[in-house]
Amino acid sequence: MGMLILKPGLLATFQDLGRRGFGRFGVNPGGVIDTAAARIANALCGNSDSEPVLEMNFPAPEIKFTSDCVFVLSGADLDARLNGSPIVSGRLRSASVGDVVSFAGRRSGAIAYLAVRGGFLLEDWLGSLGTNLAAGMGGFHGRAVRKGDQVEFGEDHSAAPRLIASHTLFPFYTPFPTVRFVRGPEHEIMTDRSAEVLRKITFSVSANSNRMGFRLSGPELSPIEPFEMISSGVNFGTIQLLPDGRLIILMADHQTTGGYPRIATIIPTDLPLVAQLVPGDKIGFHEVTLEDAENLFFEFERDLNLLRTACKFKLDAQNRP
Repeated sequence: MGMLILKPGLLATFQDLGRRGFGRFGVNPGGVIDTAAARIANALCGNSDSEPVLEMNFPAPEIKFTSDCVFVLSGADLDARLNGSPIVSGRLRSASVGDVVSFAGRRSGAIAYLAVRGGFLLEDWLGSLGTNLAAGMGGFHGRAVRKGDQVEFGEDHSAAPRLIASHTLFPFYTPFPTVRFVRGPEHEIMTDRSAEVLRKITFSVSANSNRMGFRLSGPELSPIEPFEMISSGVNFGTIQLLPDGRLIILMADHQTTGGYPRIATIIPTDLPLVAQLVPGDKIGFHEVTLEDAENLFFEFERDLNLLRTACKFKLDAQNRP
């Protein structure tokens, strides 16, 4: 029971919420790059938050189901089709043996997710089922999916009730977001002019960007004086100031430590907006307080918990004898 990869797409890997607790050994956390989309998909399926999903760039895979299943697509709008008919993201759907999911074109965002009720049967590495491409471990043999791969599902393949996530729960994917940040530990090393530029001038995502980090093109920022620092811990969303005056936003596959000044950190609520950008898209920054960031975080968690509870109730009621 499971699915067959008919076409592999550009880069599709199985990811969960990351591999935590091994940073001291140099093992990066990894995990999904758009945590909101992945968590919403799992909530709709009645899965746990940490259940792996298939993370798909465009061109995305073409997938044939080899067993009946219940699935959800979320994240970017890649013009998804089920047996050639358009389907929308954020809605629980049933599929039968032989049904095919394909993607016709990128409309908004960059990365889509596929979750199935019951989850995928994958390889555990250091307590996570997510794929670490650099180590070649976890997920589906530690690599991206290929044509002919057969991936097995868990055991729950009940029919899908009508469950749809409110559009207000999803971030609004745009090629020109303004994302909010809090000051980083080395924020004060910047000149006043550089600090003002960070807040007022837009930057572009460069072609030299990947799951490790998004490099930005734009005005050069500078420290008040030459600055060196001991390598220190970094996070998903840390903005570093590079020696050439450019910025890099660390993403899901970021290194565990870095030796460049950490001038800011994008708040978790807005990281999905960054995750869905492609080279050439623009980005602006807006500073908020730590209290603001916490309030926004808890607001999303509250809404997600309401969705999760409602879905679990509906699914349990359907499966009750």
